[in-house]
Amino acid sequence: MNRFWPKGLAAIALIASTLSHADVLIGQTADFSGPVASGVKETAAGAKLWIDHVNAGGGINGEPITLVSMDDKFEPANAAANARTLIVDKKVLALFLTRGTPHNQAILPLLSEFGVPLIAPSTGAMALHKPVNPWVFNVRASYQHEANRAIRHLSLVGLAHIGIVQVNDSFGSDAVKGALDAFAQVNGAPLFTESYDREKPDFTRIQHAVTTLNPQAILFLGSGSAVVNGVKAIRATGSHAQIVTLSNNASDGFIKALGDNATGTIVTQVFPYERSLASPMVKEARQLQKAATGDDKVTPAMLEGFAGAKVLVEGLRRAGKNPTREKLRAALETLHHYDIGGLEVSFSPTSHTGLDYTDLSIIGSDGKFTR
Repeated sequence: MNRFWPKGLAAIALIASTLSHADVLIGQTADFSGPVASGVKETAAGAKLWIDHVNAGGGINGEPITLVSMDDKFEPANAAANARTLIVDKKVLALFLTRGTPHNQAILPLLSEFGVPLIAPSTGAMALHKPVNPWVFNVRASYQHEANRAIRHLSLVGLAHIGIVQVNDSFGSDAVKGALDAFAQVNGAPLFTESYDREKPDFTRIQHAVTTLNPQAILFLGSGSAVVNGVKAIRATGSHAQIVTLSNNASDGFIKALGDNATGTIVTQVFPYERSLASPMVKEARQLQKAATGDDKVTPAMLEGFAGAKVLVEGLRRAGKNPTREKLRAALETLHHYDIGGLEVSFSPTSHTGLDYTDLSIIGSDGKFTR
């Protein structure tokens, strides 16, 4: 059993040498023990719901799907090393649900080198959308789209004094472009833009900016524990600024980590409301979750994994018996208006974005996302 999986969750990451040759091996490198581990585990659990369901029905052309997961501790160098191991040693058919912007960027050269599809990377980095990479198939909106929506919303409700806090890596640099585009659209400008070091976050300078300029709202572009600690530092100044962050933090684990600072925080979302039975995808995920655990609760992070797994499985189905990496890549490009449950995924040789759905949620006093 994979030691990175949460208690009670059956292992899906197995050592390749123990597998039947008939298994369809899919590789994942993600943070199962570092700063975004809680969200990663939820996303992987959502993918497992659909993969287990498909395997229970006989798999793909009689072959079960096995997800081989490796922990990269949210370090880009580890992600690249893990990806190479998965591709070369484990001989996976594709990579799947790889988490993080700089992490996925570190993996990109391996895709073309070995001709391996990357399906549903768990990042909204524009670098994975444009220019189109023939091996990358996104199943979520871009961070720029999310940040743009967030700023336009704040402007619409009358908040003009908005600060930006961003991590100083490729994720932060990418997402802030969407925010700046939105400011231009509403004839505004950020009250301040401050960055923090990804490896050693220090929010002293940000606290000074908040105290001096008194923002009405702050768009916080970062991940996991860094955002949790940054929000804590902001609140320590006495600021009541509206905090907004992106969907990479849309997990129950993030809410729990925020503690008393959770209520009122806005988090952008890239999938339908996880409690809405009006969404066929959500209804299906909840039914499978209840059958698996006795509790039908799903989270936004779980829906990301669930949606990605649906696209993965359909690509495998269309690739036919004895799929190859190239057959899978070609099969994915035949998905045009493919319905994954109320949302349509479309790929073509000139677009591998898949989905551009974006929404907003706010964390309620009950510790749940509300829309």
